[in-house]
Amino acid sequence: MNFFRTAMLLAGMTGLFMGIGYLLGGSGGMMIAFVVALGMNVFSYWNSDKMVLKMHNAHEVDERDAPEYYEIVRRLAEAAELPMPKVYVIDSDQPNAFATGRNPQNAAVAASTGLLNRLSYEEVAGVMAHELAHIKNYDILTMTVTATLAGAISMLANFAFFFSGSNNDEEGGGGLGFIGTIALMFLAPMAASIVQMAVSRTREYQADKVGAQICGQPLWLASALAKIANAAGREVNYAAERNPATAHMFIINPLSGQRMDNLFSTHPDTQNRIDALQNLHQDWYGAEDALRVSSGGSLGASQRRAQMQKNEGPWTGGPSNTSSHDDHGGPWG
Repeated sequence: MNFFRTAMLLAGMTGLFMGIGYLLGGSGGMMIAFVVALGMNVFSYWNSDKMVLKMHNAHEVDERDAPEYYEIVRRLAEAAELPMPKVYVIDSDQPNAFATGRNPQNAAVAASTGLLNRLSYEEVAGVMAHELAHIKNYDILTMTVTATLAGAISMLANFAFFFSGSNNDEEGGGGLGFIGTIALMFLAPMAASIVQMAVSRTREYQADKVGAQICGQPLWLASALAKIANAAGREVNYAAERNPATAHMFIINPLSGQRMDNLFSTHPDTQNRIDALQNLHQDWYGAEDALRVSSGGSLGASQRRAQMQKNEGPWTGGPSNTSSHDDHGGPWG
């Protein structure tokens, strides 16, 4: 299903690219845009992950550079029955993380220094389990390729400003005029963003669920989401601001921390995700273990220790396989 979705996205992005080319240069511009789009599709399939990591100044680490972080990813990857991904750190005070790559064999996870410094061991585990869920679900190819092509479409639309009034193609495609060019500058990036949003919101809920299955503790991620959302709006992610087409890849929107489930939000409402994880925890472990985590709160240390002592998840040898909770429907059915 994800391969079909990626193919449809590539086709849609190519169509947008060609449409902008037609408006800028008529039939000739459309053909040039088609050739460029084909080349970008091939290039982005093989190299978009490296481009995204470079955009965010991520650097690779190993067990010597970041032993605890690397060990968390290693143990979770084993629990998820995934190949060990490459592990990166982003130098940013904003707590956030993302996964990238074209398949589980060529995947990478990246966490910011703000996330690693502010979150507890268990909360980091919850976040990285979520990112590994994206890898397991083959979301990463769709997310990474879309980020690259959406950025290219936005850039091409901005070029339209410099060609305003200069196209007089006799085949009927040119001559946008100033107003038409300004409209194109807004509409083309918006169209690309709508394509991004069409796949981002439901996959976040699914990755939350699968991530909870991987680590065995829905509340670890719920607590992490509350902390990240609370801090993300106060810390500027400068690399994300420069490359807004990558915003949908992060676990929390790095740009504005939007809090409403609406058409123009790249992420579901954080509190809705927290509520869903709390309901999932209650379904698995009973009402007496359910804990309310608000957007501004988190699990206390004693509560985290209590969860650790329940012999659950890969840290204590309890249920950690992603199929161990398949009989629990949860809020996703």
